[in-house]
Amino acid sequence: MIEKSIGLGVAGNFAHHLEQAGELKDFENVVTKEADAPKGIFPFYLPSSESFLGLYCIGDEVLELPSYEANAQVEPEVAILFDINYNEAYKVIKLKAKKFTAFNDCTIRKEGAKKISEKKSWSANSKGIAKKWIEIDKFEEGGVMDNFHLCSFVKRDGILHEYGVDAPLLGYSYFYKKLENWLVEKMNEQEDFGPLEDIAQHLKDCGYPKQALISIGATAYAEFGKKNYLKSKDEVYVVVYDKRKGSADIEAAEDKIILHQKVL
Repeated sequence: MIEKSIGLGVAGNFAHHLEQAGELKDFENVVTKEADAPKGIFPFYLPSSESFLGLYCIGDEVLELPSYEANAQVEPEVAILFDINYNEAYKVIKLKAKKFTAFNDCTIRKEGAKKISEKKSWSANSKGIAKKWIEIDKFEEGGVMDNFHLCSFVKRDGILHEYGVDAPLLGYSYFYKKLENWLVEKMNEQEDFGPLEDIAQHLKDCGYPKQALISIGATAYAEFGKKNYLKSKDEVYVVVYDKRKGSADIEAAEDKIILHQKVL
């Protein structure tokens, strides 16, 4: 059950997303080993936590906007469920990718937020996850994920708009073994600095969960996504599809994963 998994996200794993989201400045003092490396990982759900992140915030049919005035954007992503292996000292030594699905890491653009997590959870339906999953045969080139693409749309007043650009999963800056190794490093070594948090401490506080649900990064925005925040009565679609078997057509649900949320 993913309700028992720690929920983590990857910041800056697709080119141009952070600058379009107005968040590049938040990371100006974060140093990465490579120019195209993600900036870090952040929590969006901490099972058993007494903080606001202890609320399971992921729905599969509706997206609830904050009760206060806030600018919310779809963050179309792929989410992967990983098994976590620890050593005797409770250091993460291995992640094993089990299955993947479509995910909406919906985020509010909140002035003055000191941590990424402060923009990630405000109700039981802050985020979205598709009901359908695809098993991962091997998390490396030649595996099932090679030919999948990610895209997203928002339907407003009956008109369907492209919200995030259509992108191949192989277009992630860090993917497969490189992403897996980087995640293990960050789960053990990332410090509480700037917008980032000490993930090893979170793992400890959560009783060392056996699994992690990790959203691995949002695509760049299309023109409509750049200029439009979500409104009540919008409909959100995040689509993960096999390029060999068809297109991103939201009406044809076969051979693809479609997350469909109605915005409250």
